Amino acid sequence: MRFGKIDYLNLLPFEVFMRQYPKPLRFQLFYHYKKSYPAHLNREFLFGRIDAGFVSSIMALRAQKERIYASKMGIIAHGQVMSVLCLLGEVGSDYQSATSNALLKVLGLKGRVLIGDRALKELLKQRADGQCNYIDMGEFWYKREHLPFVFGRLCVKKHKNFYQRLICAFDKKSVKIPQFLLQRASHKSGISRQEILEYLRYISYRIGRKEKEGMERFYRKLRLLRVKPPARF
Repeated sequence: MRFGKIDYLNLLPFEVFMRQYPKPLRFQLFYHYKKSYPAHLNREFLFGRIDAGFVSSIMALRAQKERIYASKMGIIAHGQVMSVLCLLGEVGSDYQSATSNALLKVLGLKGRVLIGDRALKELLKQRADGQCNYIDMGEFWYKREHLPFVFGRLCVKKHKNFYQRLICAFDKKSVKIPQFLLQRASHKSGISRQEILEYLRYISYRIGRKEKEGMERFYRKLRLLRVKPPARF
């Protein structure tokens, strides 16, 4: 039961939940071993080195063909996301993300993609300095499409029943983050506890009707632009 998780602040509520959720020993032994950024987990998933994990949502484009269970759990923004930016006046993609690089093309923006905790720190720094040399891509998408955007998605190759039960339990539970975990996350990221809590207000995890519609619209635009999802070769 090899699980890969994104090592970003946006999954801190899931981390708290997993500390309490009853897990098989073989899952628990592997859980803290495979944690990285989305693009790396994409490769691990494609090559079968993990059975399930939070991967770039663009990966689900191949779900039916590859016999992948694309779950109803993801990393979602209903507007502002704060951690997926297009930095103006610069050029380039972010090696850590496949979905956000593709989203830049779909939105027709010019700039450098920056995601995750690094993007959140950059946004907070610019705000403190009175600057705004970026576009929040979650917000830009929502203003244009009036639909939420799913940046990451929990996809599964094996042990589907276990993950379905886990997702159902997470969906029903109200998670409160203990102060010691907030302090630890703050120390690691260099972002204050209050700023972390404020950021997490913009993140949700349940893929419902509108979220699914947002994904399908994104996928249609990818096909029109002939942007392909990550592949093994």
